[in-house]
Amino acid sequence: MSNINKLFSQELKILNIGTSKFKDDLELQGQSVLQLDWAPAAGGDIELLNIIDKLSSREEIKEANKEAVGRMINSHPILVDIDKAINVIPGMKENMILHSGPPIEWERMAGPMQGAIIGALIYEGKAKNEEEAKKIAASGEIEFSPCNEHGTVGPMAGIVSPSMPVHVIYNKTYENYGYCTINEGLGKVLRYGAFNEEVIERLKWIEEEFAPTMKKALKSIDGGIDIKSIISQAVHMGDECHNRNKAATSLFFREIVSYIIDTDVDSAIIKRVLNFIKTNEHYFLNLSMPACKVATDAAHGIENSTIVTTMARNGVDFGIRISGLGKNQWFTAPANMIKGLMFPGFKEDDASPDIGDSAITETMGIGGFAMGGSPAIVQFVGGTVEDAIGYSEKMYEITVGENTNYSIPTLDFRGSAIGIDIVKVIEKGILPIINTGMAHKVAGIGQVGAGLVSPPMECFKKAILEFNKDN
Repeated sequence: MSNINKLFSQELKILNIGTSKFKDDLELQGQSVLQLDWAPAAGGDIELLNIIDKLSSREEIKEANKEAVGRMINSHPILVDIDKAINVIPGMKENMILHSGPPIEWERMAGPMQGAIIGALIYEGKAKNEEEAKKIAASGEIEFSPCNEHGTVGPMAGIVSPSMPVHVIYNKTYENYGYCTINEGLGKVLRYGAFNEEVIERLKWIEEEFAPTMKKALKSIDGGIDIKSIISQAVHMGDECHNRNKAATSLFFREIVSYIIDTDVDSAIIKRVLNFIKTNEHYFLNLSMPACKVATDAAHGIENSTIVTTMARNGVDFGIRISGLGKNQWFTAPANMIKGLMFPGFKEDDASPDIGDSAITETMGIGGFAMGGSPAIVQFVGGTVEDAIGYSEKMYEITVGENTNYSIPTLDFRGSAIGIDIVKVIEKGILPIINTGMAHKVAGIGQVGAGLVSPPMECFKKAILEFNKDN
């Protein structure tokens, strides 16, 4: 029997590539088919394919990206102080309010951001109630500016007003600073757009009791608290330091507690301060975010680099910034809706589109990128443990480095994927994965759930087209 006749006398093993219609037809005929997911590079877009071919072969881009990722990995964030925003944040003014995401004007802001600004104006004593605050916000008296353009990051609405205390993080490798407000906990909190009396009272307590006590404690610590070390340990303990910060908050509590006790502050206040940190397992989020911010800022401004140094959203637009392009040059597209788990009593239609600067953790290669080492997070954002490991593994395809400082035990201690490259994102058609909270779309209500989301591909297309103009 000839070889060709032998072939047709054997059971067929069918592999289908591309559209699944052929697979479906063959299965209807009783055949077993293995489907291979495949799509042409850059979605088959000829203009983008030509750009990828041109940029992928350039040695100066590879060298620039190596430098950018090296800076992110070698950064060493330390908590050195807590102070009022007006005293430390570059460019902060008495009539300025910072917000998350790319630039946006009051009229276009999402409900949670408007709610948080109303709360900030009441907190600052500029307005007595919601109606008065809305008038002031729309009057042009207040200057709104993105946190990211001031060395700052803010979760969800990301609102920072002049009197708010902020963590001061120092990058001892590259000598730059980053800032973030104090985490208020979950539920009805300002960052989710809530602004009732309970919210304002908590903010005042943070300003008047909590921050001064912490400032005294931090002053007595030689060299500050090593945030990089805490993140590294916490990732090994099941945190990904975006939505899960249980281990990191516990480690931070262990570091700070004796210094707080040793202050000359009244014992009743000390008890309240310690209880605030102990009962808020998300406290460390507002330390991991500025720690990532000082690292990604250190990697920004490297000529020829195609690495993403910012991913942030304001509830209306998603924006990214690229190391080798302008300092405040944003590439934006409409923010996506988050898919995940809703709190009891809420449904998906209640949620605002993606919002917050917390995607700075994914930009640094933790958060969603490190979910494979944080199986418990699936209980909060949805999915399975297998999904979480799959997300982490997929991120290696769109990044140029691995951060062994933040290694993932379930991946045999492989370093987390770091250095999102816009060329690889466009070529592979794979988007960064972000795990995040959901705010109610109406101002004043607060958090309604948590889940997974990705940036819009349009941001990366705009960025690579702009990069190609100058390169």
